[in-house]
Amino acid sequence: MAMTRRKASGELPSSSATAAAGGHWHRWLWVSLAVLVTDQATKAAILASLPPGGERPVTSFFSLVLTFNTGAAFSFLAAASGWQRWLFAVIAIGASVLIVWLLRRGGSASYCLGLALILGGAIGNLWDRLALGQVVDFLLFHYARWSYPAFNVADSAITLGAILLIVDSFRMRRGTPAGDPRRHP
Repeated sequence: MAMTRRKASGELPSSSATAAAGGHWHRWLWVSLAVLVTDQATKAAILASLPPGGERPVTSFFSLVLTFNTGAAFSFLAAASGWQRWLFAVIAIGASVLIVWLLRRGGSASYCLGLALILGGAIGNLWDRLALGQVVDFLLFHYARWSYPAFNVADSAITLGAILLIVDSFRMRRGTPAGDPRRHP
């Protein structure tokens, strides 16, 4: 029978706080895996159905396209000679190791979810870089002559994860012991 530790105030922690912290960190890896599988499945579907540069309008403001990005966000360093592939791969691997370490330390559900989304997205784009030498992008929002740079499921997960981390950083951690890494000053 598992014992649940009481907070310093004497009350029991919520089930989501208990699950997010400590021993259940590995369950967040299922979220990362879901992002990775969804990302790779959607990229495979686009690669099978559109030629490079091809476009399939879905609405007046959204199209499915097949583009490749050798750079990072917004095609940063895309025109470089190829060394950026390995730089971004090393960054993604380092970030993934750091994220797993942070997940093991625990935190609020929104914090852990944010990390898990970023991890899944980072691995999804890393997979493309290592297997294809470039990242497959296929979601394109546009209006008249304006268009947002094409992106993919991994990019969406990274963005949503970053938003969750930012929102979580503004939450006060009351009732958390002073030495606890989840406490924010």
